[in-house]
Amino acid sequence: MHDRSTLAELRVDRFLRERLQASLYRAAQPLELARWEAAGEPVDFAEAVGGTYEPIAAGERWGRPWGTTWFRVQGRVPEDWLDAEGRLPEATRAELVVDLGFTTGQPGFQCEGMVWTTDGSPLRGIAPLNNAVVEAVGADGSVDVYIEGASNPDVGSLFTFDPTPVGDPATAGTDPIYTLRHVDVRLRDLDVTALLADTRALRGLVGQLDAGSPRRATILQALERMIDAVDPHDVAGTAAAGRAVLAPVLASPATASAHTLHAVGHAHIDSAWLWPVRETVRKVARTFSNVLSLMEEDPDVVFAASSAQQYAWMKEYYPDLFARIRRRVEEGRFVPVGSMWVESDTNMPGSEAMARQFIAGKGFFIREFGLDTPEVWLPDSFGYTGALPQIARAAGARWFLTQKTSWNETNRMPHHTFQWEGIDGTRLFTHFPPVDTYNSVVSAAELAHAERNFADKGRASVSLLPYGYGDGGGGPTREMAHAIARTGSLEGSPKVVHSSPRRFFETAEDEYPDPEVWVGELYLEFHRGTYTSQLATKQGNRRSEHLLREAELWAATATVRTGADYPAERLARAWETVLLQQFHDILPGSSIAWVYHDAERNYAAVARELEDVIESSLRVLAGEGDRVVRANAAPHGREGIPALGATASGAPGRVAPRADGEGWVLDNGVVRVRVDGRGLIVSAVDLATGRDAVAPGAAAGLLQLHRDTPTQWDAWDVDVHYRETVTDLTEVHDLRVDDDEIVVERRFGSSRVTQRIALDAGSRTVSLSFDLDWQETQKLLKLAFPVDVHTGVATSEIQFGHIDRATHTNTSWDAARFETVAHRWIRVAEPDFGVAVVNDSTYGHDVTRAPRGEGGGTVSIVRLSLIRSALFPDPTQDRGEHRLHVGLVVGADVADAVTEGYRINLPVRTIVAAGAEIDPLLTVSDPGVVVEAVKLAEDGSGDVIVRLYEALGVRATATVTASFAATGVVETDLLERELPAAALTSSASGDGGRSAKLELRPFQIATLRFTR
Repeated sequence: MHDRSTLAELRVDRFLRERLQASLYRAAQPLELARWEAAGEPVDFAEAVGGTYEPIAAGERWGRPWGTTWFRVQGRVPEDWLDAEGRLPEATRAELVVDLGFTTGQPGFQCEGMVWTTDGSPLRGIAPLNNAVVEAVGADGSVDVYIEGASNPDVGSLFTFDPTPVGDPATAGTDPIYTLRHVDVRLRDLDVTALLADTRALRGLVGQLDAGSPRRATILQALERMIDAVDPHDVAGTAAAGRAVLAPVLASPATASAHTLHAVGHAHIDSAWLWPVRETVRKVARTFSNVLSLMEEDPDVVFAASSAQQYAWMKEYYPDLFARIRRRVEEGRFVPVGSMWVESDTNMPGSEAMARQFIAGKGFFIREFGLDTPEVWLPDSFGYTGALPQIARAAGARWFLTQKTSWNETNRMPHHTFQWEGIDGTRLFTHFPPVDTYNSVVSAAELAHAERNFADKGRASVSLLPYGYGDGGGGPTREMAHAIARTGSLEGSPKVVHSSPRRFFETAEDEYPDPEVWVGELYLEFHRGTYTSQLATKQGNRRSEHLLREAELWAATATVRTGADYPAERLARAWETVLLQQFHDILPGSSIAWVYHDAERNYAAVARELEDVIESSLRVLAGEGDRVVRANAAPHGREGIPALGATASGAPGRVAPRADGEGWVLDNGVVRVRVDGRGLIVSAVDLATGRDAVAPGAAAGLLQLHRDTPTQWDAWDVDVHYRETVTDLTEVHDLRVDDDEIVVERRFGSSRVTQRIALDAGSRTVSLSFDLDWQETQKLLKLAFPVDVHTGVATSEIQFGHIDRATHTNTSWDAARFETVAHRWIRVAEPDFGVAVVNDSTYGHDVTRAPRGEGGGTVSIVRLSLIRSALFPDPTQDRGEHRLHVGLVVGADVADAVTEGYRINLPVRTIVAAGAEIDPLLTVSDPGVVVEAVKLAEDGSGDVIVRLYEALGVRATATVTASFAATGVVETDLLERELPAAALTSSASGDGGRSAKLELRPFQIATLRFTR
C-alpha cells in the first residue's frame, strides 16, 4: 500500500484550520460600545460607572501603557437567530466574544480585561485564547456589561531580551498601544466545537506515534473519512456525522501499562514580574473568575492555586469573588495549595523569613478555609535550599512539587519522584512533573513527552500534569478540559484523569513507598545572576529581616517585663510586606523597574515602622534618662552586652593605622593586617598561630570588573564565560587615613567606589565598607579574597545551618555550580585554620582554587558578587549609590563565622535612656544553639515563642532558661501547635523562671512555647 500519510496530515491540518476553526461560530453581531479612560491608576467599579463615556468602534486605538479603559457594552442577540419560540437553535450557545487587540505574544503578557455586571459583580476575565463569556448574555438574549480593559504593554513575552523603557510608567509613553478589533455577541456551534476537540486530540496523537504504528494509520484513515463526511460548505450541519466517524478511534482504550497523568488545573501567576504588584491583583481576579466560570461549564475540572497573598487580595478587593471561591473550596474543586504566603525564592530569604512564609501562608488557609495545606508548591523558583525539607516538615507539610530543575543547562536530575533529604536529615516526598512545564495546554506532544521523560518507570507510573495558561495568569480553558475528556483512556496516549494535588501525592506515595533519595540542595544550573541583581532590593530584604527580629524581640521583652501592648498587627503587616517581596521574581531581581521602585518604597516604610517599634519598646524597658544604653539583639554576647539584652557599657575602640613604608599596618594583638600602597590587603596574620590568611603574593579586598553579557536571560543569568574578561581595579584615585580608617577611592568607567578598611580592638575581623556609585552597563563587580587555605570545599551559611560545596570541578555537577548562594558568611578551612568572609547584603559568591605561589599546593579564591547591571527587563538596574559592608574573619572556626555573620547584620543599637539594664528574656547554655526568633504567640495568648537551631553541624545539648514567670514549656511546630517532644527532653521551674533541656541533631530546628 502506498504511504500517503504526509499528504493526509497536510489535508487534516488545513481542514482543521480553514473549516473547523472557522466554523466555531455560526453568526456574529457587533455590540454598541462606549469608553471611559481612568486618568491614573486603576479605579474601583463605583468610580468607573460614574465616568463620562464616549462612543468607540472596532478599529480605533485605545489604552496608554499601563492604563485602564472601561468599556460599556450593550446590545442583544439578533431576532433572526431565534426560532418561533424565541429560542436559539439546538446545539448552539450565545456568547460575548472580545478581542481587545491581542498580539502574537503570550496570554498574560499583554492587554487583558475583566467583564463586570452592571451591579458591580466581576463575571469573567478576557485574555487571548480565552475571550468568550457565556455569562454576559442574559436569559432574554440581552448584553449589558462593563469591561475593565487593562492596556498592559508586552514587556518581552517573546524573550528576545531587548532593553525597553515600558517597564517604568515614567518612560513608557502615553500614546495608545492597542487597536480594538471586535466586541460581539456570537452564536457558538457546540457540535463543531466538539468535532474540533476530537480532531485536535487525534491529530496531535498522530504526531507522537511511530511512523509504522498500526494505530497511527487507523487514526489517519479515520480523520480522512471524517473530512469526507463533513460538508466544507455546511460544517455545522454535518459536524455530527464527522464525530460519528471518529467515535470508534476515540473509544479505543489506553493500554493497561500506560502512564497516568493527574491533571490539575493551574495558573502560575507571578506576584510581580513584567508587571507591577498592583496589576497582579487584577490578574488573579481575572484568572480566578475564569476558573469559576469553567467549573460551571465542566463539573470535572479541579483547580489548584497557591499563595495565600493572592487569596488575601481577593478577600480585600473582590469580596464577591472571594465568596464564590470559598464555596468551591468547600466542594474540593478550588484547591488552595503551597502552604506559603507567596511562591517565594528559597535561596535568599533568611531562616526566620523562610519559616514565616509557611506560618503566614498556612495560617491564612486554616483561618479562611479550615484547610491545613499538606504540600509545598513551588514550580518556578530558581533553585531550592537544602534547609527546605526540615522547614516544610516543621510546618506540617508532607509533599513538595517543582519543575524548575528541568531547566538545568548541564545535568539532568535522575528522578521525578523521590525523597528529598535536607541538611538535618529530614526527608520530604518530592515530585517533578515530567511534562517539564507548569503551563501545559494538554497537547498530545506534552502528554507523550511526560510519559517518555518520566525517570522512574518500572517503579512508578503516575505523574502530575499542571495545565493552564500561567506566568501572567489566565488558567485552564475549555479547550484544555476538552482535551482531558478525550485522553482519559485513549490508545497510544498516556491516561489523563482530573485530579487534585492531594489525590496525586497520596496515589504516588502508595504506589512508590520507598523511592530514591536526593541529598542536599536542589541547585538550579541556570539563573545564577538572581543572587546579585537589584542590590537595593536585596539590601532591603536583609535589613528588614533583621529589623523584624529586633522589633519582635524588644516588643516581646517590653510586654513581658512591663505589660506594654504587643504590636502584633503592626508586626504582621510588616512581615506580610517582606514576605510578598521575597516572591521569586522580586527578590531575585528579575522584574521590571516599576516593581523595584515599589519594593524600595515598601522597604523604607517597613524600616520606619519597625524602627518606631524598636525605639518605643527599648524606651519602655530602659526608662527616660540621659545615659547611653547599648542593646544587643544578636544571639551571642558582645562588647560586654549579653545576647538579647542591653547595658550601659561603652563601645570598643578601633586601632589606629600605623604607617609602614608605602602602606599601613593595623594590629590589635589578635590580628595584624598590612595594607599596601594600592589600598589592598596583602597580609592578615592570626597572631596566635602565625598563619597568614592572605595567599602569598596575592592581595585581598580586590575589586574585579567583568564583562557580563549572558546568552539568554539578562537579569537572571551569570554565564561562566564572564570569567574570560576581567579587570583588576588596582588604580588609586585617592588613598589616605581618616581617623581610624584607611580610605581608598577608585574610579573606573563611569563609576567610583570609596572603600574603608578598619580593625576593632580585640576583633579578628577586618572591616571593609564600600560606598559605590555604580553607573556601568552589562558589567559584574566581584570582591576577591585569595585565602591561603588548601581545601576541596567551601562552607556557606543557608537557613538554619550551612552547606558544603565543592570548589573543584571533578564532575559536571561540580563544574555547573560555578556561582552559589550564601547568606551572612562563607568559610574555607583546613582542619586547624579557617577564614570566613561575612557580609551585610550579598548573596552571590564563587569559590575556586588556584596554584599557590610559594611552596606548592593550592589556595582558595573566595569572591563575592557585589553588583551587576543587566539591561532586561530593567535597563536601569542598580544605577546609583549603594553602601555595603564586608568582613574578613581571620582564623575563624564555624562558631566565629556564625557569630560574626550576626554581628555585621545586627549592629549594637544605642539609645539615650535612664541606663537601666535590660535582662534577656532567656539564655542558652550552648553558644552553638542559636536563638533565631523571640516573639509572642500568634494566637494572642501572650505565651512566649522561642525558635532555636543547632548552627555548627554537631549534636548538641543545651539548656534554655527563661527569666520570666512561665507555668510550662512545650515543643511546637512552626505554627505553634504542640508536638510530641523531639528536641525537648525535660523542663523544670526555678527562681523566677523555667528551664528547658534540649538535645539537638546537627542543624535541627526547635520551637518552644513558654506558657505565661
